[in-house]
Amino acid sequence: MKKIILGLVLIVVLFLAGCGDDDEGGAQVGSVFEGGSQGIVASFEPFGIQEEGVYVIYDTENFPIEVNVKNKGEEDIAAGDLVVKLKGINLNDFENIPAAIKSNERMIEKVSEFNREGGEEIIDFTPLSEAAKYKHSITGFYQPDIFATIEYKYKTRVIVPKVCFKEDLNDESVCDVKESKDVFVSGAPILVKSVKEDSAGRGVMILTFEIENAGGGKVTKVGEAFDLRYGQLAFNMKTDPGMWECRSAGKINEARLIDGKATVICRLKEALPAGTLYTKQIELELSYVYRSVMSESIRIKESLS
Repeated sequence: MKKIILGLVLIVVLFLAGCGDDDEGGAQVGSVFEGGSQGIVASFEPFGIQEEGVYVIYDTENFPIEVNVKNKGEEDIAAGDLVVKLKGINLNDFENIPAAIKSNERMIEKVSEFNREGGEEIIDFTPLSEAAKYKHSITGFYQPDIFATIEYKYKTRVIVPKVCFKEDLNDESVCDVKESKDVFVSGAPILVKSVKEDSAGRGVMILTFEIENAGGGKVTKVGEAFDLRYGQLAFNMKTDPGMWECRSAGKINEARLIDGKATVICRLKEALPAGTLYTKQIELELSYVYRSVMSESIRIKESLS
């Protein structure tokens, strides 16, 4: 009798497990991205010895000016596609700083399965045999703030793994059109926070992407100046681009981010043929130039000698 009961219990367990897998939506799809809201993370290399949280340099000393840039997102940065600009100090007041603008000399690799930390490069503004030195005499000390702006070309890739292509909405099988969709987003400072699918008529699907600037910096289109009033970027549908028309606030394939946010709506150009019913993965790509700013205080002190 115990063996019979045990057998019945095992059958019930297997039946319930089978029911759990028998979902019209199929098994959950894992993201192909590491994710995150970072692109380039930059910091100044130490200028010297710190006192009370400030780097202290005597007026007789040389000091380096180096910026460490690390790629913490999921887009490679090609050589020359990252630009660092020094600001906040008059270069004529210093020796051995040949230029205020420098670019990366090699590709900075993205975060990946094979490079969890991402690539990095030191941008050296004092590459000569001797580092920077203040030219003028000082009484007491001089404490400037050194700023650096970091601008780089970047992309965000957005994958919606199961878009429902359904001509007849009365057919309740296979997939649902009118619902929020799973979305996978590559690690980058510009993110897509949600995607919703809906219908704009029989056989016409629309996808609504909610975009957000999550990195805290400024964003503009490649080739365009930064605008203090709003951010801007370009986008394009990578999957079957001829089938879709994508707009944001009336503009095709470009968006303005107001208060760091924008909405992109992609609509099928033509109604699906009668009987169409399937799911498909689609990919949207956002491209832009991103800018962040950092600063560090240094204290140049009068030498005691």
